[in-house]
Amino acid sequence: MKSGLQQRLLLLLLAPLGLFVVVSVYFDYQAAGDAALQQDQQLRRLAPLLADSVVAPARAPDESPAILLAPPVEEFIKERTGFAGYRISDTNGRFLAGERWIDVVVPSTREPEFHSMEVNGATYRVVVQRVRTVAGELILQLADGSDARQHWLRSVFFKVLLPNLLLVLAAAFAVNWAVTRALRPLLTLKDAVERRSPRDLSAIDPRNTPAEVQPLVASLNRLFALVNDQAEGQRRFVADAAHQLRTPLAGLQAQVEAWAQAAGAPSARGQVLLSAEKVMRLRSATRRTSQLANQLLALSRADASNLSGQPAQRVDLKDLCESMLALHLDAASAKGMDLGLEASFAQVSGHEWLLRELLGNLVDNAVKYTAPGGTVTVRCGSEPAASAGGAQVFLEVEDNGPGIAPPERARVLERFYRVPGTVGEGNGLGLAIADEIARVHGAQLVLTPAGVRDGVAWGLRVRLTLDASI
Repeated sequence: MKSGLQQRLLLLLLAPLGLFVVVSVYFDYQAAGDAALQQDQQLRRLAPLLADSVVAPARAPDESPAILLAPPVEEFIKERTGFAGYRISDTNGRFLAGERWIDVVVPSTREPEFHSMEVNGATYRVVVQRVRTVAGELILQLADGSDARQHWLRSVFFKVLLPNLLLVLAAAFAVNWAVTRALRPLLTLKDAVERRSPRDLSAIDPRNTPAEVQPLVASLNRLFALVNDQAEGQRRFVADAAHQLRTPLAGLQAQVEAWAQAAGAPSARGQVLLSAEKVMRLRSATRRTSQLANQLLALSRADASNLSGQPAQRVDLKDLCESMLALHLDAASAKGMDLGLEASFAQVSGHEWLLRELLGNLVDNAVKYTAPGGTVTVRCGSEPAASAGGAQVFLEVEDNGPGIAPPERARVLERFYRVPGTVGEGNGLGLAIADEIARVHGAQLVLTPAGVRDGVAWGLRVRLTLDASI
């Protein structure tokens, strides 16, 4: 983490510094070019004055002409003592006056020509011109060792590269120190989280973290709380499931052990005679155990975390209600109940097998707990949403059974909870499974009385409302 921030900060600092260096080099080179151009122009202006400095021809062939340097030429050479000079030669290149270290160049025209030469490690800019003077036609050369273009690399190194290199090194040390200091609380937080036991989901104290990291700590604390609640819920679920399974399994084991002992008696001769009552009790126990196992499996499958990779699909609620009615018609007929359907076309995006499980549990509860001769109605359809312009669909199961008292309506959605005094066998999982499936679809079950008669509520209506757009 620290290395990544250091690299990013160094890159962010070095990039503008590098751009600054490039721009500085460009402008320095432009300035050097302008200075060199001015130097060439100055040498061009001084060349005619150097020609005027030849005031008389030589008195003998082996002598030099008389020379009296013009004041501008003399001042130019004095200002650059050791880095400037002149040379006068005849048309054959023979030295007549000036500095011998200036290499002779014989121009082909009378126009000024420029070239560079290096002497003792110094680079000189030289103008050479063929000029007619009082001493005849001569070749004049004027050299200047202060060529800006020849020295711009040295200038760039000392004025741009070296200062910026020192600045980059200082920035690297400063960034390393600053990042180490700034990330110390974050690194401490990382070490504290890494040292935690997988079972330690306690909240992190945000007061010991920087303000910028506190939102992250708050998010981690929320995550820890959610994971802790989920783990606690799973622990409670496993404990409750073990408790619920223990009773029917213990009864089955006791019955089988008793029959095994009876069959092992000498008088039984390896056979056991069972009464119809015992067989019915055995069937009831096995049915209850099987139903509990199926409900536990359905509750596990309805967990939202197991559905993250499963795509939703369009579900026709009318077809779903019709098929569910057919499945429970025999059980309702056996109790002399009126099992009816009021369905209109309605579709929703969701998980069909989960919605089937939800509706099956609601209808099964209604048929199981409604008195013989009662009425159970399954409904589905669409209706305007509470928000303007929207639409919603609903699933509803209504019965005229004993209903559920208002204080108990929230608790019956808990796992393994049964209303005290409830007649009939059950595991307390039907409504819990339905409520879990409703949450998976972004909704919730609403439990209300089926109606009110003489100021007394009767029956139960369980309704699931879904957004038609999901």
